[in-house]
Amino acid sequence: MDTLSNLAMGFGVALSPFTLMLSVIGCFLGTIIGALPGLGPSNGVAILIPLAFTLGLDATSALVLLTSVYYGAMYGGRISSILLNIPGDEPALMTTLDGYPMAKQGRAADALVLSGVASFIGGLLATLGLIIMAPLLASVAYLFGPAEYFGLYLLAFCTLGGMSSNNQAKAALAALIGLAIATIGLDNTSSMPRFTFGNMHLMDGVDFLVAIVGLFAIAEVFFFIETHGRDSAIGVKLGKITVPWRDIWKSSGTMLRSSVIGFFAGVLPGAGASLGSFLAYMVEKSISKDKASFGKGNPRGVAAPEAGNNAAAGGALVPMLTLGIPGSGTTAVLLALLMTLNIQPGPLLFSEKPQVVWGLIASLLIANVVLLVMNVPMVRIFVKILMVPPRILLPGITMISFLGIYSLSGGYFDLVLLIAFGVLGYVLRKLDVPTVPVIMGILLGGHMEDALRRGMVISDGDWTYLFSSPIAIGFWVAAIGGFIAPMFLRTVLKKPQRNLIDVED
Repeated sequence: MDTLSNLAMGFGVALSPFTLMLSVIGCFLGTIIGALPGLGPSNGVAILIPLAFTLGLDATSALVLLTSVYYGAMYGGRISSILLNIPGDEPALMTTLDGYPMAKQGRAADALVLSGVASFIGGLLATLGLIIMAPLLASVAYLFGPAEYFGLYLLAFCTLGGMSSNNQAKAALAALIGLAIATIGLDNTSSMPRFTFGNMHLMDGVDFLVAIVGLFAIAEVFFFIETHGRDSAIGVKLGKITVPWRDIWKSSGTMLRSSVIGFFAGVLPGAGASLGSFLAYMVEKSISKDKASFGKGNPRGVAAPEAGNNAAAGGALVPMLTLGIPGSGTTAVLLALLMTLNIQPGPLLFSEKPQVVWGLIASLLIANVVLLVMNVPMVRIFVKILMVPPRILLPGITMISFLGIYSLSGGYFDLVLLIAFGVLGYVLRKLDVPTVPVIMGILLGGHMEDALRRGMVISDGDWTYLFSSPIAIGFWVAAIGGFIAPMFLRTVLKKPQRNLIDVED
């Protein structure tokens, strides 16, 4: 009954005219961002965070806007995957395998509508899973002390590095860069300056919003200038928009299975939508009686990854809201938003800020319906946006980023830092070093250090305190396994991936 009453309160917040308008706007902008190749949900949310502050939105409104952008971008990624054979973001990669072949067969409209329905099912079931699991996980989190939280932060770094890079050493290096940046500023215990080099602007540390917008948005601009200097063009004709009821009915089981797989993949810290999409596609192909048709335009090959990655997007919100640990790169950006608004995600969030949590959950349910209604009849509009030339798109992204950051601080130093982080992000991309662990280090480094210090104070310097409970030991074992396991999993998955490429060719 508490859940139903809290959800009713959430709908009271979400159905207010202003919040509903923000949800619709966020869905529309998110779909556009997801459809544009290369941007993706992380960059889209990072670009719009300064805009949210410029508009003076409160915590609930800002979170509703940006999570709607997040969900919308997960929907939009399928558009360029199906029409251009270019994934709008990494999770949409698997959609190209059967989506583009369907489009070449003259079924582009069917593929787009089917993927929209699959995205709706995945997002809806994930939000329902969030309603059920988040309060349960929050109640368990009350048992956590410094040792447990330190192990949890370690687990987040190890698993995120394992899933976000093909090289564990590069992932570890990225995390260390983030942790080093987090130490800049005044020490919390002694109030002594650390690594400020006498610069007064660094006494308060590095603003993680500046770091996020620089590493994602500005770096993406630099990368686009180098690799996407020519105008885009639609690769196939869209045709008449109809609802492929037969394909939807045949793929209904696929959507349900893939949603469950994607949701639990999203709940794992660091796994994210990419793993959900991949696992959903591979499971569906493995259990299919017609494996040879996958990669040649099988509708279930479109439905599976789309349901999987949208369900993973919802699942990634569970650890973020209940434990303060991002489940993906995009939720790391959302975590930064909450921390900027002086809201600390964790088990107390559900009791101290119920209107924020349940207003967000209700808005996600509404956003899924809005996105389904929006993405079927309005798909032609989003297709037209794919033809926006980079020479127009890039200056707009740069302008929004600079104006948003300047509006927060009113000083030039943050703009210099913004450019510096953009250059750093560009260099890391060129070196194939993941940027998400850098963001994680900046966001969680201070909390991880505080947990370690509290633990050492409680235990009078006894480091074995970090292994003093079954929960803490479990996190350590999972962290070590999460860091090492991908090394072996990649060798196992290389053969299936090569087979997928062969089928696509």
